[in-house]
Amino acid sequence: MTEAGVLDFTSASYLGLRHPRRTLRPWPRLTTGLPAALAEPDSAGALAARLAGMAGTERAMLATSTLHAFWDLFVTLGAGGLACYVDAAAYPIAGWGVERAAGRGMLVTRFPHRDVGALMRLLHAQAGRLGRLPVVVTDGICPGCGRPAPLRGYLGVLRPYRGLLVIDDTQAVGIFGRDAAHHPPYGLGGGGSLRLAQLTSPDVLIVSSLAKAFGVPVAMIAGRASLIERYERRSETRVHCSPPSLAHIRAAEHALEVNLRQGEQRRARLAALVRQLQDGVSALGHRIGPSQFPVQALEPIEGVTAALLHRRLLDLRVRAVLHRPACRPTAACSFLITAVHTPEQIEGLLAALCHAIRDPSALSGARK
Repeated sequence: MTEAGVLDFTSASYLGLRHPRRTLRPWPRLTTGLPAALAEPDSAGALAARLAGMAGTERAMLATSTLHAFWDLFVTLGAGGLACYVDAAAYPIAGWGVERAAGRGMLVTRFPHRDVGALMRLLHAQAGRLGRLPVVVTDGICPGCGRPAPLRGYLGVLRPYRGLLVIDDTQAVGIFGRDAAHHPPYGLGGGGSLRLAQLTSPDVLIVSSLAKAFGVPVAMIAGRASLIERYERRSETRVHCSPPSLAHIRAAEHALEVNLRQGEQRRARLAALVRQLQDGVSALGHRIGPSQFPVQALEPIEGVTAALLHRRLLDLRVRAVLHRPACRPTAACSFLITAVHTPEQIEGLLAALCHAIRDPSALSGARK
């Protein structure tokens, strides 16, 4: 809720972590004034090591944002010697880094969303002829359809070419984790897509913001130690941009502590709220999901466009997200569920949906 009487389903702070200052370790100043290339901020190394362990990688380091990380990443890998294959629905921020590297000689090809077979055919046709290291770029969890990327399939396709898989794991970190088969739907620990897929591979690089589930606007780059060291040596943003502030580092420390103490409970609450919404929408005769991912997109409704539904919900004092995911043919009206929503708020959303879809005349009463 953002104001009295308004139901807000637009926040991506999935676990509901807020980090008020009184909960954080103190910091003597926001920044040292030094670029990260000269000196890491206080506690950055220890925090990065904890993140690497959580995600299942050898090493990690911090970045101010995923934009900073992707701006450098493909250039530090040697853009002129790379052939990059980008999932057609990949989140735009990774794409901005790809565009920069393309300006420095990286070859770029897009392949259909989550299509391992199409990727295999592209690599078979191009990899030997191009003589470049293939790099596949994908989201770990697609924010549009909520489905996990077929990481094991991508790695299998890349293996004969000794290629590299780059994952934007912003949506998965803090939500999905290990042993989901026995602890559905999210698994344990919140380590992200590698943990969900039960994978450990030296041929993976993860870039992830902590701003979603963990509520901290700071990012990590994680993977094989030699690749992280290469990024550390060659990164231009680490020379020319400010590093994460000490306040952000303290908030990230707090996020990991809360995740250890309360993470499973918060994820269980989140899953129950998502199920409640899905069951309620199904009872109305419509479809949403079907993934348990906390971004829930309504499937198209005959006679009611996503834009019209979004406008009607606003009149009913319900805030949703109107967007056009790259993996969908039309715009969608989506609801972002967090662990701090209540069952009563989900019931309020369902009541508003019932009015907005079936009985638009109810809007006149809502405006009074």
